[in-house]
Amino acid sequence: MFRTPAHAIGLLVAAALSDVLDGWYARRFHQQTITGAALDGAMDKLFALSVLVTLVHNRSLSLLEAFVLSTREFGEGLILGLSLVFRTRATDSARSANVLGKVATGLQFATAVFVILGQGPRTMCLYATGLCGALAAIGYGVREFGQAPESP
Repeated sequence: MFRTPAHAIGLLVAAALSDVLDGWYARRFHQQTITGAALDGAMDKLFALSVLVTLVHNRSLSLLEAFVLSTREFGEGLILGLSLVFRTRATDSARSANVLGKVATGLQFATAVFVILGQGPRTMCLYATGLCGALAAIGYGVREFGQAPESP
């Protein structure tokens, strides 16, 4: 797909910058919408999935490593599914990222770069990402289920 690691890393950086700038623009110019927030989260997940599938397909990551890197996404999906089943209140604050979620995202990015380069503290980043992702998902669950359910 890419001829050099620099091309692959350049694509990752461009995607990350577009996501950051999009969020900044929406907040700065008061263009935030519920639909935009939902689409932003969905596109973030789709991008992360495409990176993981590509790295697994290229045999740069094992399936287990890909699962560890996506711990936060699996946790968020579980929380979302449970909140729909139990009809908990889904406020904007319950859906916003927490600090550990942002750290997990940064670690996912760093791990992907180390995997593409084939060097660096890949294993340490991998497990740190999994730990931060799991803790972030637990935090999302506490926020979601620590609230009173909506009245029918």
